[in-house]
Amino acid sequence: MKVNLDDPNLTAFALGELSADEHAKMAEAVAASPDAQTFVAETQQFARLLRAEYEADRQLPKSDVSEKRPYLMRMEEERRESSRFQWGSLAAALAIFAVLGALVISTIQRETGRLEKRIADNPKPSKAVNLPPRSKEPETTVEAEPGPSVEMEVAQQPVEPQATPAPSAPTELREQKQSASRDVAAAGKTRGLALNPSAPPPPMPMKRAYNYVAGGGETTEAEAPSRYRQDFNTATYDRVEENPFLPAANNPLSTFSIDVDTASYSNARRFINSGSLPPKDAVRVEEMINYFSYDYREPEGDKPFSIDLDSTACPWDPSHRLLRIGLKGREVANENRPASNLVFLLDVSGSMMPAERLPLVKQAMRLLVDKLTEKDRVAIVIYAGGSGLALNSTSGNEKEKILRALEELQAGGSTNGAEGIELAYKVAADNFIRGGVNRVILATDGDFNIGVTNQGDLIRLIEAKAKSGVFLSVLGVGTDNLKDSTMQKLADKGNGNYAYLDSIDEARKVLVQQINGTLMTIAKDVKIQVEFNPARVASYRLIGYEKRMLRKEDFNNDKIDAGEIGAGHTVTALYEVVPAGTGATDPATSAPPVDPLKYQSPSSSAAAKNDSNASPEMVTVKLRHKKPDGETSELTERSFTDNGSKFENAAPDLKFAAAVAEFGMLLRDSQYKGKGSFGAVIEWAQEGRGRDTAGYRAGFIELARKAQSLKPRNPLG
Repeated sequence: MKVNLDDPNLTAFALGELSADEHAKMAEAVAASPDAQTFVAETQQFARLLRAEYEADRQLPKSDVSEKRPYLMRMEEERRESSRFQWGSLAAALAIFAVLGALVISTIQRETGRLEKRIADNPKPSKAVNLPPRSKEPETTVEAEPGPSVEMEVAQQPVEPQATPAPSAPTELREQKQSASRDVAAAGKTRGLALNPSAPPPPMPMKRAYNYVAGGGETTEAEAPSRYRQDFNTATYDRVEENPFLPAANNPLSTFSIDVDTASYSNARRFINSGSLPPKDAVRVEEMINYFSYDYREPEGDKPFSIDLDSTACPWDPSHRLLRIGLKGREVANENRPASNLVFLLDVSGSMMPAERLPLVKQAMRLLVDKLTEKDRVAIVIYAGGSGLALNSTSGNEKEKILRALEELQAGGSTNGAEGIELAYKVAADNFIRGGVNRVILATDGDFNIGVTNQGDLIRLIEAKAKSGVFLSVLGVGTDNLKDSTMQKLADKGNGNYAYLDSIDEARKVLVQQINGTLMTIAKDVKIQVEFNPARVASYRLIGYEKRMLRKEDFNNDKIDAGEIGAGHTVTALYEVVPAGTGATDPATSAPPVDPLKYQSPSSSAAAKNDSNASPEMVTVKLRHKKPDGETSELTERSFTDNGSKFENAAPDLKFAAAVAEFGMLLRDSQYKGKGSFGAVIEWAQEGRGRDTAGYRAGFIELARKAQSLKPRNPLG
């Protein structure tokens, strides 16, 4: 279905006035048309501004009555009132334009009169003065010359102070009215809107209308236009400092928490598919490697996971070795998955309007709902300026009821994520299933801007809620305001996983094909500690996992939080190893030397090396994990001896993992990328493609080809 921007049904869709069937059809058409998405966002934004002006002048209901209404009912009532009083709202907007026009005209006339009087008093001015022509009849239209730097005179004129709202009016509504007025004025300043009271008001000129926050405080002249700039970007990524090479003699232990997040790969794919390389700090190499599954051995007996170790020559530096550690979580058939108590925590704030945000989230949730059964339960909590329960905990076989609640959700307002988190965990606790799956699924762009907004406070909130036994999954969406840093930390501290949805296909992968791994945790607080034999290893470097590093003392401390493994998940970690005694270039030797120790014997490290000479083992790998409902960890241990195999003889899976690792290092322009190139990555990935039944490895090869033709991003531009 092709969308006609003049179709009245498109406006009705934006205002939520279509029937459920018509709305669904129009939603599919809008999702395929960027122009229609922009039109819908602008229409919804303009409607909110008009409604804010109208609501400020209406008699307010008693606060105690308003507070007792369910949040979703208030949202629906606002939508209906928007339609019912549409002409009243338009009249309010026209009145604003008329007042502004009168102010402009009267000011021009007043200043012109003063100028004429000064000329009459002084008939011989030193410089010629060009007077504007006096019009016999007042002008009703003020137009500015086109161009991005156009400014209307009206924006520089003093505006008469508004009457002080009655003391009973809530502060939030007053701020909303003031903010709406400011945005109307800013819109006029940006485009030079015609101030003709007889003409219908034009749509708000907001190419990024969904960045508007009602009641969001003062906005300066310099800041206002940037809210609507096409290139305005507030996405945030934590800086990544790559792990260095460490000498095994002085640093024999490497300790880290496992990570099954995959967000970095799909986010990087989104950048590349749109024609640019991702920001360096958006690339977390371990998440790119772990986006793909690998053929590791199935766990034995009642073990939650298996451990595989292998090695080969490092393809980007053949004098080094590449060590792989692989874990495979126990598979659980869907029919054997325990009963699930799920709470969808959905961000419905204004920033979630575009098709790749709330509409995509709703499609993703529909896919998940379709996989649920009568033993599962779903509740929906939504949040914008406040939070509310859109759907009480409902049996998974009442799919029409759940889908109807999803379909009715609309975006608008600011983002109080903390309040939504509090309510979601309360609902999950109220419906807790002992021995079952208890999980909050948070879908957001992470742009929390009211309530608790500080990242540290949000993380502490999640840490406290994680102790309830309810796990967290985070689904990130959005582009120019993606708060990747916040969402990664929330998933980490919430005993969960973080995925980024760049398409409905990615939603299908996470919520359908890997549903058990996403929902069902089989082991928590999983830590790895690798001990390197200095007689066999000169130095080593862990590739990725920079945000998951632990102190060596943390490994045996059961109070330290770590990562989780879901049913069927695979986890891969790669080390680049410099063999001892081979003459291979050792990057660790380029580090500045450390002063001799005063209180320890300088021969202690040499003694340790001699003690290990008798063993041919390269490493010993230890793992600790807890059961999902346990508090005491269990230890697993394996040793490994390197057989010196060449890369051309490596297993296909290992070749593919190496290709993905090098791809990530190239995207980061890593100092450790060695002699690799995008062409080499494509070659290694083709050799390691294997069966690839889902086609994800073929997709990676195509992505590498696209990246090969792109120029690096300018970090300042």
